[in-house]
Amino acid sequence: MNPLEGILETALYAEDLDKAEAFYAGVLGLQKISRGGNRHVFFRCGPGVLLIFNPLETMRPPEPGSLPVPPHGTKGASHACFRISGENIDATADKLRAAGVAIESDFHWPNGGRSIYFRDPAGNSLECAEAIIWGLD
Repeated sequence: MNPLEGILETALYAEDLDKAEAFYAGVLGLQKISRGGNRHVFFRCGPGVLLIFNPLETMRPPEPGSLPVPPHGTKGASHACFRISGENIDATADKLRAAGVAIESDFHWPNGGRSIYFRDPAGNSLECAEAIIWGLD
């Protein structure tokens, strides 16, 4: 029996948190949980949390007396996929295009399901996909 229940949080990295916040809250409509200066901005995403970190800040060791989160992060673009129902993909793609975001790919998977791919202002590859692409309900 696997004790892991799912993914609680996913992290992406962006040096310009103002642009990231405007994109994820304004364009994608995610609810902001909190912002920590120029270090991070966190969003609610369904039953999980999307963490956007400034990699220049999270590579530093924690300050004395702060939360004991070890240095972490990456440089360069990453990928995250948002779960979406099939009936919402077209509306989401239209909303992204209206905000000036290019849809890089609109793909129907051989095993069923559809994905759209696009980029955030930091260059992270984002996907909105139906859960059926992984055999999930």
